[in-house]
Amino acid sequence: MQPLIECIPNISEGRRQALVAHLASTAARAGAALLDRSSDADHHRTVLTLAAPVKVMVGAVEALAEAVFTNVDLRRHRGVHPRLGALDVVAFAPLAGAEMSDAVEAARLTAERLGERFELPVCLYGAALERPELAALRRGGPKAFAERLKTRELVPDAGPPRWDPRRGTTAVGARFYLVAFNVVLKSKNLDVARDIARAIRASAEDGLPAVRALGLPLNSRRCVQVSMNILDYRQTSLHAAFRRVRDEAAKLGVEVEGSEIVGLAPRAALTGGPLAELSLLHQAAPRVLESRLSALGLPAELVT
Repeated sequence: MQPLIECIPNISEGRRQALVAHLASTAARAGAALLDRSSDADHHRTVLTLAAPVKVMVGAVEALAEAVFTNVDLRRHRGVHPRLGALDVVAFAPLAGAEMSDAVEAARLTAERLGERFELPVCLYGAALERPELAALRRGGPKAFAERLKTRELVPDAGPPRWDPRRGTTAVGARFYLVAFNVVLKSKNLDVARDIARAIRASAEDGLPAVRALGLPLNSRRCVQVSMNILDYRQTSLHAAFRRVRDEAAKLGVEVEGSEIVGLAPRAALTGGPLAELSLLHQAAPRVLESRLSALGLPAELVT
């Protein structure tokens, strides 16, 4: 079998479930194995997890991009999650038999294809290019990004150096296995969630290594959450992140409702304590990357 890579497209659509199903099936029909599909209406975002060899994956992402750009208009998008594009992020990671260089190859090929075919600015990040992290690209939102293109402060790695109001931009990267992990608070106070996020993120004086965090409102659920990207679970496990949020919340007199894993998590990311401690909401069991691969008859070895 050819080396496999994982692809995690982040799409700025999380409410029209028929459309989300169509987008996921489009990638699957193009040859990628669909491992997971996670949507959130408040975030107005869908995260897909795909697996395929490099060349098959690049074609599947191109097919997915066509379907996204046909159906998602960034100008009409309203959601709490930061975003810069309709197809906001396309991240690659190596799976069985692959190395990071394979994920980098997929990222660069994908950037070239998307920029040329759809005529939108595409920016590489992570191991695909020595560029500041994804958060640096997002800083200030679409308006700031468009201005940086206009002044040539930012030059895209593929596609034209002009803002596309409907499609926005797509950030394409290669990286280690990121885990998207949210902790929901028993509170409607957004300032509390933001204070906790500031205290725990890696940039804080006593922050958690490899953790990016935001405080976000969940209007449909009448509460707030601390939304985290754990960039490297070898440095901070999900249990360590959960405990820290719980402790910071307790200092502010707020209790934790529970947690959510968005997409899939490597099994090793869940070994920091008993699963019950995470108080997973709406999930009988965590979504484990290796289990989904095995269920589809695919090799389940991960790069460590």
